[in-house]
Amino acid sequence: MSDNLKEKMIGALTWSSIDRIGQQGVQFIIGIVLARLLCPADYGLIGMVMIFAQFAYAMVESGLGAALVRTKDLTETHCNTVFYTNLGISVFLYAILFFCAPLIAVFFNQPALTAISRVTFMAILFNAMYLVPFNLAGRELDYKTVTKVNLSSTLIAGTAGITMALCDMGVWALVVQQTGYHFVRMLCFHKWTQWKPKLLFSFNILRGYFKFSAHMLGTSLLTVIFNNIYTFLIGKFYSINQVGYYTQGYKFSDSVNFTFLSILGTSYNLFAKIQHQQERIKRILGELVKYTSIITIPITMFLIASAKPLFFVLFGTKWLDSVPFFQLICAANLFAPIYQINIHSLNSMGKSHITFRMELFKRVLILTSILTCFTYGINTMLYGYILSCWIAFICSVLCVYKFVGNNGKQQFTQVLPGIIIGLAVALLVIGTRFISNNLYLTLTLQVLFTFALYIIIIRVFFKDLFLRLIAYVKTKKIKL
Repeated sequence: MSDNLKEKMIGALTWSSIDRIGQQGVQFIIGIVLARLLCPADYGLIGMVMIFAQFAYAMVESGLGAALVRTKDLTETHCNTVFYTNLGISVFLYAILFFCAPLIAVFFNQPALTAISRVTFMAILFNAMYLVPFNLAGRELDYKTVTKVNLSSTLIAGTAGITMALCDMGVWALVVQQTGYHFVRMLCFHKWTQWKPKLLFSFNILRGYFKFSAHMLGTSLLTVIFNNIYTFLIGKFYSINQVGYYTQGYKFSDSVNFTFLSILGTSYNLFAKIQHQQERIKRILGELVKYTSIITIPITMFLIASAKPLFFVLFGTKWLDSVPFFQLICAANLFAPIYQINIHSLNSMGKSHITFRMELFKRVLILTSILTCFTYGINTMLYGYILSCWIAFICSVLCVYKFVGNNGKQQFTQVLPGIIIGLAVALLVIGTRFISNNLYLTLTLQVLFTFALYIIIIRVFFKDLFLRLIAYVKTKKIKL
C-alpha cells in the first residue's frame, strides 16, 4: 500500500471509528433513557413501521451510491443524475406508503399505525436528499465530515425524542427521533459538503450504472427483507409486547454489529481505489480480516455471555425478556464483519452479481430455516438463523478464494485467533457470575476482568499490533 493511500486509509478508519463509537455512544445513552421512559409496546409499534421504511431506504439508494464511488472520471452530471433518481424514487415510494398506511394498520391490527406510518415515512424523502453528498464524502475518504454530521444528527434527534418521552408522548418520541435524525442529516450534509444539485441529468449514465447497481439493489433488498422477516412474523402472530422485546434485543445487537460494519464500510472505498490491483486487494484483505477478527469476535462473545446483567443494569427488569433474542442475534452476527469485508472486496472488483448470488443463497437458507422451525417458536427460528449466517460466511470465504485469490484455509486461520480469544473471554465472564448475586457488581467485574485479559492477550500474542497502536496513538492528533 502506498504511503499516501495508507495514510488516507488510516485516517478514514480512525474517523470512521470515532464516528461509530461516538454516534453509538450517544445513541446508547439516548436508548437507555428512552427504554426506561417507554414501554415494550411502543417499540413494538415503531418496529412494525420500520419494516417498510427500511425497505424504502434500500429502494431509494438502489445501489447507485456504490456505483458513484467507483466511477473513475466523476462529473457533475453523474452526481445530479443519481440525486434526481434517488429523489424521484423517494417521492414515488412515499406516495404509495402514505395511502397504504391504513392497510398496514389493519394487517397488524394496530389502528395507531396509520398516523405513525405517515409521519415516520417522511424520513424517506429526507434520506434521498443527502445520499449523493454522503457518498461523495465517502469517495474522498472524508470521514471527518461524516463524523460531524452523524454526531450532530444523533444528538439533536435523540434530544428531541427524550423531550417527547418526558412529555408522555409514548411511541411518538421514537417517531420524532427517527424522522428528525434524517432531517438533520440532510441539512448538515448539504451545509458541510458544499455540494448543491444542478439541473443536469443523463439517461445514458443511469443505464450504465444499472448493470452494477441492480445487483447491489437486489442484495440490499434481500438484506432488508430478511432482517425484518422475524419482526413481521412476530408482529402478525404474537403479542405487541413480544414484538417490543424482539425489537429491543435486535436493536441493541444490531447497534453493535452496525458499528463494526460502518467502520469497515471504509474498506469498500479503499478497495474501489485499487480495484484493478488484485495482489494489493488480496494483501489488504488479509490484514483487515486478521485484525478485525481479534477485535469484533471477542466483543461479541462478551456481549453474549454478559447479556443478563447488561440488560438489567442498562434497561431494568422490564426488558429481561429481550435477553434471549439479543444473545441469539449476536451469535448470528459473530462473523458478519468478516463476511462484509469479503463482500466489499468482491464488489469493488465489479463482482456484484457474485455477491448478489451469495446473498440470495443466504436468504434461501434463512427462509428454509423459518419454514422448518416456525411451529417450534421464535427462539428455534433464530437458531436456524444462526446456522444460515455461519454457512453464508463459509460461502463468502470460498468466493474470495475463487475471485480474489486469497487462500480459503488462510482466511480461516486468520479468524481462528479471534475465536480463541472470544472463547476465553466468554469462559471468564461465565465464571464471574458465581462471585456475586448482585448484577451490578457482576457486570462491573465482568467488564474489568475481560478488559484486563484482552489487553494481556494482545500484548503477549500480538505484540506487533499492540506496539503499532500505541505508537499511532502517541504520534497522531485528531482535530475536530
